Amino acid sequence: MRDRSSRGWAPLALVAVMAAASAVAAPARPPMPKITHPVLFDTPEADAILAALQVFPPDNAWNQDISGMPVHPDSARMIASIGADKSLGYNLDMGFVIVPPDQKRVPVKLLEYPDESDPGPYPVPDGAPIENWPLQRNEDLKALPKPGQTLEDLQRHGTGDRHIIVVDPVNGKLYEFWQGRKTDAGWEASNEATFDLKTGALRKERWTSSDAAGLPIFPAVVRYDQAERGMVEHAMRFTVRRSRRGYVLPATHWASPHFDKAYPRMGERFRLRKDFDVSSFPPHAQAVLKGLKKYGMFMADNGSEWLMSIAPDRRLKGLETLSRVKGSDFEVVDTGARAVEDAPPAK
Repeated sequence: MRDRSSRGWAPLALVAVMAAASAVAAPARPPMPKITHPVLFDTPEADAILAALQVFPPDNAWNQDISGMPVHPDSARMIASIGADKSLGYNLDMGFVIVPPDQKRVPVKLLEYPDESDPGPYPVPDGAPIENWPLQRNEDLKALPKPGQTLEDLQRHGTGDRHIIVVDPVNGKLYEFWQGRKTDAGWEASNEATFDLKTGALRKERWTSSDAAGLPIFPAVVRYDQAERGMVEHAMRFTVRRSRRGYVLPATHWASPHFDKAYPRMGERFRLRKDFDVSSFPPHAQAVLKGLKKYGMFMADNGSEWLMSIAPDRRLKGLETLSRVKGSDFEVVDTGARAVEDAPPAK
């Protein structure tokens, strides 16, 4: 997160979330396994829990099939501003921990955006993973775990966005922290956002989250369990270097000095073109690409161009082939969702 500020403007009244295009039936899921202790994301135990977990209602924007929606009239301009010839990339960054319903709640000192954070205490376990752990693929090289560094040491030392993501499936809650760190006095973070997995309620408008767009991160993360099933079954997230001062629901926040309509707004939704041939890609990469055709990806933060978030799971294979996908293989979708834009200053 490079520039998160949109402060200094009068807050807008919270309005109703956009209606779904049509009712969507919930997919059949296995029973939720009993959760008795914290479970890390890169384990078979986590896979079984995630297979049973409905993340937001089926008709929520994150689960919306956008494959038949119209192309945005400014699509070509936005693709060009990001880089039509640039390759799709990814960070192996967003790990998470699943906690039991009775996980002990602890205070977290909020340092930078306490007035745009949800109140604690929070069910953060001692072994909560820090962003990037345990793998080493991120645009921010200084934020990567050092060779041989333990999670306990990384929790205390290092730089970067340091996201911490805590999922409570039984209570239907999601807790996301930006710049989390453990100290002798306990946990601290720059801000925290709590999301209701059962309702999908948005942040207050103009509020940030652990993502600059005010969006949750966990619902966007490419996970091993879905890659194994053959399709990532939700919208994903990616970053661009230059965004503009606006957002499209379900985003609620912008973080940019730019007004140029060639730049995408936070929450702008991109999809892989229908005619893009995925048949030559390995299975896990195909699962990502099929999901990008059906659900697309939200522009969610400022960073390097076309960088997606994928769980740092050692079981994922063949994702390096995603670099064969170019910006020109995408199009921007007009979802019909309400948008908010800042007006340029009068000359």
